[in-house]
Amino acid sequence: MAAKKTKRITKHKQHSRRRQKKNSRPALFFKLCGIGGVVLAGYLLFCLLTLPNMDEAINRTRLPSTTIVAENGNEVQSFGTVYSEIVRAEELPQYTIDAIVYTEDRRFYDHFGFDIISFTRAMLTNIFAGRFVQGGSTITQQVAKNLFLTNKKTITRKAQELLLSFWLEYKFSKEQILTLYLNRVYFGNGAYGIEAAAQKYFQKTSRDLNILESAILAGMLKAPSRYNPIASKERALDRAAVVLGILRDSGLLSGKDYERALKMPLGKEKPAKVKNGAYFADYAHNEIKAYIGEQEVDIYALTTLDQELQEKASRILQETLADMAEKHHVSQGAVVIMDKKGAIKAMVGGVNYEQSQFNRATQAVRQPGSAFKLFVYMTAIAQGMSPEDMIEDKPVNIDGWKPENDDRKIYGPVTLRYAFAKSLNLATINLARRIGTGAIIRNAKKMGITTPLENDLSLALGSSGVKVVDMAAAYASIANGGLAVWPHAVEEIYSNDGFQLYQRSENEPTRIFSEEDTVLMKKLLREVMKTGTGRKANIGREAFGKTGTSQDHRDAWFVGFDDELICAVWVGNDDNSPMKYVYGSGLPAQIWQKIMR
Repeated sequence: MAAKKTKRITKHKQHSRRRQKKNSRPALFFKLCGIGGVVLAGYLLFCLLTLPNMDEAINRTRLPSTTIVAENGNEVQSFGTVYSEIVRAEELPQYTIDAIVYTEDRRFYDHFGFDIISFTRAMLTNIFAGRFVQGGSTITQQVAKNLFLTNKKTITRKAQELLLSFWLEYKFSKEQILTLYLNRVYFGNGAYGIEAAAQKYFQKTSRDLNILESAILAGMLKAPSRYNPIASKERALDRAAVVLGILRDSGLLSGKDYERALKMPLGKEKPAKVKNGAYFADYAHNEIKAYIGEQEVDIYALTTLDQELQEKASRILQETLADMAEKHHVSQGAVVIMDKKGAIKAMVGGVNYEQSQFNRATQAVRQPGSAFKLFVYMTAIAQGMSPEDMIEDKPVNIDGWKPENDDRKIYGPVTLRYAFAKSLNLATINLARRIGTGAIIRNAKKMGITTPLENDLSLALGSSGVKVVDMAAAYASIANGGLAVWPHAVEEIYSNDGFQLYQRSENEPTRIFSEEDTVLMKKLLREVMKTGTGRKANIGREAFGKTGTSQDHRDAWFVGFDDELICAVWVGNDDNSPMKYVYGSGLPAQIWQKIMR
């Protein structure tokens, strides 16, 4: 009896334990859900607490843009982010709004910032494709990202984007959100906002876009660098046809209007940027900073750049060096062209700006070789000597330094004219000894040389480094009759609303040599072109110039001018390695001749 009772009690306990176990499963589930909910809530709280300051983001300022413009009005380059003027959604044609909304977010007016249908469709498409091929972001989410966040792809950033989208939908109307989007979205080629894009691609305000132009802009949003009409007009039109098809299929465009839209004329594209003008643009940008300091508004600067000269000089330098690179072991070059007042008409700072932004025309300090002899002979003339005066071409020995002429000959008594034309080293050193290196340095500085010059007789042969732009300025002071020249690139600076911030003034030029003395110097430079080392630079009209070759052929120059322009050419290697038999009378003279012709 007792055994049966014990058995019943045991069975009851087992049954009770099984019942308790069964009842505990839902409790465990709800407990885990509770923990998960707390974690999720905590994570969302973290996302909320780490959101950027929304008021600051909406009122956020940007670095003002600077647009460099050539003398013909074409753009050279822009610095900073270029946004357009604010255009409100209601100011645009309805078909422009429809094209953008139906292409980017067709349920924009119905959702609350997040479109679950589009999101799900995009997720499934990406899963089946095995890669990211479609996005599901709404226009509101794109505004949240563009206005407040970065492009960093993290779960936290996406969560914050979603929270900000809900906030935007609560805070603003759909029209206001669309206005924010239209003025922030990127349309390629540096254009942010629909007004900037309309001006860039069609030379008109966005308020006047026709339906085909609107479809092109709407189609670009998928891939701005691929579908913009500058990259490929054909791709842009093909993509626009897809957008117009969406409007037709949505009942917003009839079949007849669809066919008519495809044949509509397009506004003219903004003139293309000046090719290969980046080195000049950098130089001009630094000049602008010096003139107006820190800017607070978008500005554009009218410069001295001649587009045709710039593009031709760049092409000639690139092609000539490419042909000679292997044969002569030469890889770099620089060209500066200016007028007699110092206005820079072209500047090539190297063969490829994308590979190297170092400007060899303004930053490199290279030995000028015999091109420096200009300063020696100009100083002699300023001291009263004439081209027919005699100097001794005889051996020199200064503390063991024994320079020679290039042909290792000794010519004895020669005229200044002959010594300069034939670029005789010994005669030039003896002349420098007579007139004094101090006087040579003082005149070189007056003529535009800004780099330090060593006060010894090797200076006469161009042993001290100079800049290409300085050499152009120095020769310009002879070309204009003895007036000092200050190289410059900027003529006027305006804010984008038309207010003038700077205008170059023509100050009374400083005379450094008499006009009579520069006429004598020009005779020497002319003789170089006729009978001397510069014969290969002859351009079929009166021109003046001088060759230069540094020790071991590390640098080669030709600097000269005609009655309008001064041009300085340098070639060499960035690592200062010797070229193979490159003289100033060869490659630089040929480049100079091609440019000046």
